[in-house]
Amino acid sequence: MTGKARHRDIVIAGGGTAGLAAALALRKAAPDLAVTVVDIRVIGGKSGDAPGDQRASAIAAAAQRMLAALGVWTAVAAEAQPIISMEVTDSKTGDAVRPVFLTFDGSVEEGEPFAHMVPNSVLLGALARAAKAAGVEMIAPDSVDRFDVLPERVEIDLGSGGTIHARLLVAADGVRSRLRALAGIKTSSWRYPQMAIVTNVRHERPHEGVAIEHFLPAGPFAILPLTGNRSSIVWTEQVDDARRLLKSDDFVFLTELERRFGHRFGGLELDGPRQGYPLGLILARDFVQSRLALLGDAAHAIHPIAGQGLNLGFRDVAALAETVVDAYRLGLDIGAVDVLERYQTWRRFDTWQMGVTTDVLNRLFSNRNPVLRAARDIGLGLVDRMPGLKSRFIGEAAGFGGELPKLMRGEAL
Repeated sequence: MTGKARHRDIVIAGGGTAGLAAALALRKAAPDLAVTVVDIRVIGGKSGDAPGDQRASAIAAAAQRMLAALGVWTAVAAEAQPIISMEVTDSKTGDAVRPVFLTFDGSVEEGEPFAHMVPNSVLLGALARAAKAAGVEMIAPDSVDRFDVLPERVEIDLGSGGTIHARLLVAADGVRSRLRALAGIKTSSWRYPQMAIVTNVRHERPHEGVAIEHFLPAGPFAILPLTGNRSSIVWTEQVDDARRLLKSDDFVFLTELERRFGHRFGGLELDGPRQGYPLGLILARDFVQSRLALLGDAAHAIHPIAGQGLNLGFRDVAALAETVVDAYRLGLDIGAVDVLERYQTWRRFDTWQMGVTTDVLNRLFSNRNPVLRAARDIGLGLVDRMPGLKSRFIGEAAGFGGELPKLMRGEAL
């Protein structure tokens, strides 16, 4: 380690939504904790993760309750589009008629939608402002280059040459987490032969808060409502086809998009650039080591078929914050592995279960097998006729399954 060391309680490597939400939650619950966020980008930049970032996320009801408890929801509410209902179809790309096999009412309680669509850049900016106001130290652009774990602290070297001594280092540095690799934490992972194309569109007629999931042979084609007569598109295609579409001119791209989108909402026009994201599954085998905890995409990355990636990260945030704050109030060592084991036990099974579920769903629905298609359509139809099972699915999609941390119930720590 080099340079004169500064002392902090917690250093979070990664200023994305999970890292900032964790920093904010920790500071609001325990203002005496010195929390620093380090990121290689400008934290909370207007354009989010990349220039022209088009992504929006489905914020489940439980995550919305957490954001409200942290005082962030009011800052994003104007850009948050409630999902009033959801429709699921299963068809071939060229089918003129796409029968709806499954519908969901989008409410978990009266007046509370099971999810809202929020642009990632809006959410990231709100979290950054709230974290800064709560006293979180921001170091950016910079990086955690290496770290050494000692019995009573972790010594952290920054790319800029500075050194920080902390009690806990949180790796929230994304799916290709450098800290996870430096710690030697192994993963179970594989790539899908698919890529997600993300863009936004404007349409003539209002969507009325309806989210639509078309299961097509190449993968799911999701139409997710945004404010105004706009929708976010998450379009899964085989890698070669996706790359061809991303390189095509606007006329070709829009023509192919309309074939899948249909004409329910009238004419379409692109509302921003198109982006492509390779798809895969990555699950960390361990979420913690002594003085180190993995958070969000550093711990897991799943297929977007269920729209749960960001919400899994927020559940991590709520569980880790509660674990650390409870230990801090009891005078325990917040970086000790036996303390952090509570967080790992809380989150690892839930994460692996969701990873396996999305993997099975993707393999079941992303194929051209007529036998499988007939079987899954019968299954969807049966579920549609079972109100109790549908309510359970809505509860899971809303983030209310399993043992909920306090923040996910809308309670302060």
